[in-house]
Amino acid sequence: MEREKLQELIKQMTLEEKASLCSGADFWHTESVDRLGIPAMMVSDGPHGLRKQDQEADHLGMNDSIKAVCFPAGCGTAASFNRELITRMGETLGEECQAEGVGVILGPAVNIKRSPLCGRNFEYYSEDPLVASEMAGALIKGVQSKNVGTSIKHFLANNQETRRMSSSSEVDERTLREIYMAAFEGAVSKQKPWTVMCSYNKINGTYAAEHKEALTDILRGEWGFDGFVVSDWGAVNNRVPDLEAGLDLEMPSSGGINDKLIVDAVKDGSLDEAVLDRAVERILNIVYRFEENRDKTAVFDRDRDHEMAKKVAEETIVLLKNEDNLLPLSEKEDIAFIGKYARKPRYQGGGSSHINSHKVTGAWDCVKDWGNITFAEGYADDADVVDEAMIAEAVANASKAKAAVIFAGLPDAFESEGFDRAHMGMPGCQNELIERVAAVQPNTIVVLHNGSPVEMPWADKVKGIVEAYLGGQAVGAATVDILFGKVNPSAKLPESFPYKLEDNPSYLYYLGEGDRVEYREGVFVGYRYYDTKKMEVRFPFGFGLSYTSYEYSNLKVSADHIKDTDVLEVSVDVTNTGGMAGKEVVQLYVSDVESTVIRPVKELKGFEKVELAPGETKTVTFTLDKRAFAYWNTQLHDWHVETGEFRILIGKSSRDIQLEAAVTVESTVKVPVHYTMDTTFGDLMKDEKAMQIIAPMMQLNIGGQQNESDAAAEAISREMMEAMMKYMPIRGILSFAGGKVTLEQLTGLLDQLNAAQ
Repeated sequence: MEREKLQELIKQMTLEEKASLCSGADFWHTESVDRLGIPAMMVSDGPHGLRKQDQEADHLGMNDSIKAVCFPAGCGTAASFNRELITRMGETLGEECQAEGVGVILGPAVNIKRSPLCGRNFEYYSEDPLVASEMAGALIKGVQSKNVGTSIKHFLANNQETRRMSSSSEVDERTLREIYMAAFEGAVSKQKPWTVMCSYNKINGTYAAEHKEALTDILRGEWGFDGFVVSDWGAVNNRVPDLEAGLDLEMPSSGGINDKLIVDAVKDGSLDEAVLDRAVERILNIVYRFEENRDKTAVFDRDRDHEMAKKVAEETIVLLKNEDNLLPLSEKEDIAFIGKYARKPRYQGGGSSHINSHKVTGAWDCVKDWGNITFAEGYADDADVVDEAMIAEAVANASKAKAAVIFAGLPDAFESEGFDRAHMGMPGCQNELIERVAAVQPNTIVVLHNGSPVEMPWADKVKGIVEAYLGGQAVGAATVDILFGKVNPSAKLPESFPYKLEDNPSYLYYLGEGDRVEYREGVFVGYRYYDTKKMEVRFPFGFGLSYTSYEYSNLKVSADHIKDTDVLEVSVDVTNTGGMAGKEVVQLYVSDVESTVIRPVKELKGFEKVELAPGETKTVTFTLDKRAFAYWNTQLHDWHVETGEFRILIGKSSRDIQLEAAVTVESTVKVPVHYTMDTTFGDLMKDEKAMQIIAPMMQLNIGGQQNESDAAAEAISREMMEAMMKYMPIRGILSFAGGKVTLEQLTGLLDQLNAAQ
């Protein structure tokens, strides 16, 4: 609807109607402001499937959602590193939404995986903000191409479930910008999601719902967001200040309580009605954007979309270990399938994203009629208890087979929305099963179903490890195709797998003290920490094996010296040197060789997935702008590049760098300097203008040398004097110059220094 018509419609609404529209009441249910004929718009939980309420079942008191298709969760889709694939997944979800009359799907969720313990990690994409932002952007692009909105969430710094409705994330400005905001920034600014969902928590003491700097100044002012901001369910704490800060829609309805607060505030003059009108316009703009672009010919073909879910899952499965090239397996050999998850896979997480799948394909479903595959339950996942009879059956089957495949992972009770994991371990009964089977079957492979890293005490005792993540309702079929070589694994880890929880950089501070959570690790999240510290990990960020091999060559950069206002073009050739077609994820990292600020040793600044036939070579290109070299400068409150040398690193993972090149980047922005009595001479020496001013002072005989012989005095060279003075503040001259410099002279010198800037 044109803005003029929209504003005219708002003028016809009563104060009460406008307040009601900003509540979940009229927005969520089929009722609307009937007097004006404003259509209702339905939203659905997401982001990896529709969780639309089944109206008929709800009428019967069943309170269930419709039968739908569950796609791989965020943790898996990020592992694909395939923007085009996830865009197609988004298109499928958008088509489903159109068929079901859903105007907004609540997702994607891009919060950084700060710790392996976060109960909602299965929804989140990565420990790296570029991966999170790019993969989320791909999903948004696909969904919204069907004229259906998305709701990127949970804004901001929402990285734990413990005390999630009351805790305050205490994060410094630079860390917020470089890590936690950056996950949202690219997706918002490039793909323009229709809505943004604010989180429950506080950010440095202010609830996200009333954080004006985040919701208005940054989200809208800097990033150009033009949709509406909706609260997470129950995240509204103080409705009128929230509205003023930029929170447009409250979810769910407060039953009129908060509506009355808005009305009363307008009537008593404490709230400008224009603020309310602004929120109403934002909401109605999205309502009519969907209504005027309804596709009533859209069809929700669940079986077709199930196949799409399988295709996505095939690229989310990461091959982590393949000793002696045990994989792929032969379909003709006797194989033992072991573990409950072979028959009933854990394919999605618990909580608001839970999908009522119309069907689920387990790995056992795909092979049970082959005749050469046996199955043993191995364990139960409703309690962590070793069942000796189950293990005995599994061991017997494994000992007779050519190889054993154990399907293991985390049960629903270990990871879900609403609570955090207590540890990084798998159930003890599963670890025991793996140990016992591996003891009798050297060709043991473990397939993992989990939403974030787990400890693997048995890793060195098995020959194969396959990370299937939570791969959606077709994960079993996709896993079988990987295991038997019908599909070449091409996924990479979007997160590091440490050996143990204590290795994680947030370990000492995660969950915090009471309602205060300090992000003391700063920008050193995930591989930024492990790689900078040179700490061994079980599997590094970006790692993943293939059934073929790739070689990188011919790295080129468009220039060896650029200004920070220029762009750098980077190209590299990738060749499939093996015998099977496959897809490789080429990763580009940037390293600041010498920085005055504390920075990670390298940071991911680009990635591309390329498909190659055996023997084929393709050229992969990247374009790097200022942001690829910049850090967030808290003095400028902006991105800043320090003049200096940077290395361009091309790798197969963060720990497997294949090629590198150097480029010098020249800054066009000078950081303002103000010298004080506490400024050290070492800092002055870095400033050419300052050195000219203080040169006479550097000639002074400092340190009581005036009574020594000329020879001794000559022994104190200029270099030695500079070294001694490097960390001495300017005020130190008063103590060591033997009265040759007065306070007035020193003050005048400071004035000269600052005037020269």
